[in-house]
Amino acid sequence: MNQLKQIHAHTLRNNIDQSKFLIVKLLQIPNIEYAHQLFDLIPQPTVFLYNKLIQAYASNATSHAQCLTLYSQMRLQPCPPNQHSFTFLFAACAAIPSIRDGQKIHTQFLKSGFKFDHFALTALVDMYAKVGVMEWSRQVFDEMPQRDVPAWNSIITGYARGGEVERARDMFESMVSRNVISWTAMISGYSQNGRYENVLQLYARMERENEVEPNEWTVASVLPACGNLGALEVGKRVEMYARKKGLMKNLFVSNALLEMYAKCGRIDMAKRVFDEIGSNTNLCSFNSMIMGLAVHGRWMEGLELFDKMLVSTLSSIGTVPDDITFVGVLLACTHGGLVKQGWEFFKSMQNNFSITPKLEHYGCMVDLLGRAGEISEAYSFIQTMPMKPDSVIWGALLGACSFYSNVEIGEKAAEALFELEPRNPGIYVILSNIYASSSKWDGVAKVRKLMRSNLVTKAAGYSFVEVDGGIYKFVAEDKSHERSIEVYALLDGFYGLMKRLSYLSDVDFEIECCEE
Repeated sequence: MNQLKQIHAHTLRNNIDQSKFLIVKLLQIPNIEYAHQLFDLIPQPTVFLYNKLIQAYASNATSHAQCLTLYSQMRLQPCPPNQHSFTFLFAACAAIPSIRDGQKIHTQFLKSGFKFDHFALTALVDMYAKVGVMEWSRQVFDEMPQRDVPAWNSIITGYARGGEVERARDMFESMVSRNVISWTAMISGYSQNGRYENVLQLYARMERENEVEPNEWTVASVLPACGNLGALEVGKRVEMYARKKGLMKNLFVSNALLEMYAKCGRIDMAKRVFDEIGSNTNLCSFNSMIMGLAVHGRWMEGLELFDKMLVSTLSSIGTVPDDITFVGVLLACTHGGLVKQGWEFFKSMQNNFSITPKLEHYGCMVDLLGRAGEISEAYSFIQTMPMKPDSVIWGALLGACSFYSNVEIGEKAAEALFELEPRNPGIYVILSNIYASSSKWDGVAKVRKLMRSNLVTKAAGYSFVEVDGGIYKFVAEDKSHERSIEVYALLDGFYGLMKRLSYLSDVDFEIECCEE
């Protein structure tokens, strides 16, 4: 910049006006502020310069409002906007986001004579989709004289982001041709809405059809589904592809892979990925690793990594913990039974890092106290919370009461849960077990009667198994699979072998179940 300013000073001294050329070059560097200063010195800037400056501000995450200021300035001068102006302005309104400004510019666009410009219409479809007004986005899309792949992608992404994944899939299947963005939009839409089975099915189809190659964003969307389903083999195959294509340089991919291995219980592999990231580790990397270590019982390593994170915070490139970091830290304390340290971390959130504890942190503390047998302290802690406790917090307390057979507080926790989730069968089962463990059979009968009166039934729990890269879902005694006879024959063989080898022992007690 210093050299550029010297050249600029030379042109001014020699009465050579290069402002327009310099503005374009400055925006390529980019240095928007200096370019804007030069822009303001031009008596009558052209629409080209306006558009270049608007485009630069539209691409800057913190300066979208400047686009609207420049647009107002254009309208006050004899420099009417052209079709390119509207393309950049719609993008700015989408980024702000601002429906009201978008509508105003849409109105001016219709009056401008450029209302059939393909690129501006695509930007308009995308703008309405990003601000969440899908009916207007769809209306503009349906009225377009011709639709290309980016327009279709905007609609698909908008529907998926709003949770309407079925409509997004209908649009996806209606496309004549697709690019990698089309596939990624649909895959990430399923992933963001928790439809992990659909993610893997669609990714497998993408591989099978070999229409386009997955990119880094596709991979970063597939790996969370692998982690949530425990589809380790699929995740490994995705990693092999990512390494082969050089996608591991992308931090989103590396972090997604790290989290996938952590969720699948392969902590050592997660640690390997974490170490590979090296000096590029960011907050997401630390959070995923700390959380993974904590939930898999390696709480000491989790706390050591947190200490390492705090040391790096003192440097200029350090990583400052956030609220998610402290969820992982408190979980580590829970699994380690570190009540005193847990309290210290909980208090330090606000005192040392200005992080206001959220419901998740209170839930971690209730779980920590409950697992340590401090049931009364956990109940008192809930009563002092600044927000209303949810079912997760009361559930943690009820679980602790079940483990320690605390009938009195267990009843209070169950009563609170009945108000929040009256049709959740798990609450009735746990409360019944608390009564049964204390030989309070009248209580067991009362719970059964309450279940019948509320028409509560225990839903079947699904299990998943991964075979040859496919995910299969089943329930107990499920015979829907075409090879179920062979499956049960094999299980019977295993059961007989285990019995002969004395792996099966007599059951000492029977857990009370509230099912009829």
